Amino acid sequence: MTMTTITSLDHQGLVAQIRRQTDIANRNNVTRTQAYLNFYRQHEEVHWALLAHLVSRNGGWNMTDLKGEWLPAILDEAEIEPFFWMLERSNWLIFYDAYPQLLLYAEMKRRGEDLTSLLAPLGVSVFMQPYWQEFLASGDSSRLTRALIVNEQQYIEQRVVHKPFTMKRIFSTYAFFTQSLFSLNQILFPYKAHPTDKRLSIAGVNVHHFPDLIQRIAIGKTLYQLLFADRQRLEKMRTFCTRIPHTGSRADYWPHLFTPRRRSGQADKGYELRLEGDQLMPGQPKLYSPSLHAVWADVEHAPADGVDWFRDEKWHQEVEKPAQLPAIDAASYMRALHWMEYGVKLVTTLT
Repeated sequence: MTMTTITSLDHQGLVAQIRRQTDIANRNNVTRTQAYLNFYRQHEEVHWALLAHLVSRNGGWNMTDLKGEWLPAILDEAEIEPFFWMLERSNWLIFYDAYPQLLLYAEMKRRGEDLTSLLAPLGVSVFMQPYWQEFLASGDSSRLTRALIVNEQQYIEQRVVHKPFTMKRIFSTYAFFTQSLFSLNQILFPYKAHPTDKRLSIAGVNVHHFPDLIQRIAIGKTLYQLLFADRQRLEKMRTFCTRIPHTGSRADYWPHLFTPRRRSGQADKGYELRLEGDQLMPGQPKLYSPSLHAVWADVEHAPADGVDWFRDEKWHQEVEKPAQLPAIDAASYMRALHWMEYGVKLVTTLT
C-alpha cells in the first residue's frame, strides 16, 4: 500500500470521525451550545466559537419563550410549532456546517498540518477554504470570524429563511408581526459589570428584518464587535458563560424576574401586569421561562442538502465591510419586556 493510499484512508477516517462527533453534539440546542463553549475554552483564538455559544444561548431562550409565560397566551399551537421549527432547524444547520470546521481546525492544530482540502468532503462551502488557510498562516481571528458569519447566514438562507414554508407560515403571520411590534427579538450577552452587583448587566442588539440576509450578517458583525471590543467586559461575559450552565430558561441570567417552575393553575387565570420598573410588583410571581428539556423534545432532522451557496465573488467583499448597529442595554431590554407585557395584557383582555 502506497503512502498516498494510507493518507487518503486516514483522511476518509478523519472526515467520518468528525461527522460522528458533530452528530452526537448536534442533538439539541443545549448540547450544541455547550459544544461551542467546550471548543472555545480549548481554542480561544477561534473567536467565532464564543460568539456562536452566546448566540446559541439566545436561540434556546427564544425556543422556550414559545412555551413560556407570554407567547402561549397570544398564539395558538399551530403558530408556535412553525416558529420552533425555524429556530431549531437554523440552530441545527449552522452547527452541522460550522462544528466540523472547528473540529478540523483542532486536528490541524494538533498535527501541524494544513487539512483544509478536507473542508469540501465535509460539505463546507469553497468560500471558507481561503479564510481557514489565511488563519493558519496569520492567526487573524477577526477576519475568520467575519467570514464564518457570512458563511453561516448564507448556509441557512435558502435552506430555512427563504423556503416557501418559512415565508408563508412564519414571516407573513400575525405571530411574527406581534414579536416585531413588541420588540421581543433581541440577542443578549449577560455579564456582571461589577463584583458587588446582584444582577447581571446586558449588552446586545435588537433583531429587525430577520429575512434580510445583509441585515443578519450586519447583526453578526455587530455582536462580534460588541463581544470582543472591550477586553474587561469580554472577560466578564466569558465568566458568565463558564459559570452559568445553559438550560434554555431566561432564569439563567435574570432569576429575579424569571423562573423555570410553572405555577399550578397558571394557565386558567387571566394575565395581570407584574412588572414595575426593573423588578416585579410586590407579591407578584416570577415569569415562567422553562428549561428547554422541559418543553421541547429532541428533533430528528432531515439531512442538509449538499448544494454550495457560493456563486458570487462579491461575498468576499462583504467580509471586509464594517457594521455597527445600535446596541441595547439592560434598560432597553427592560422596556421591551414592559411593551410585551402590555401587549399580552391587551390581547388577552380583548379575546
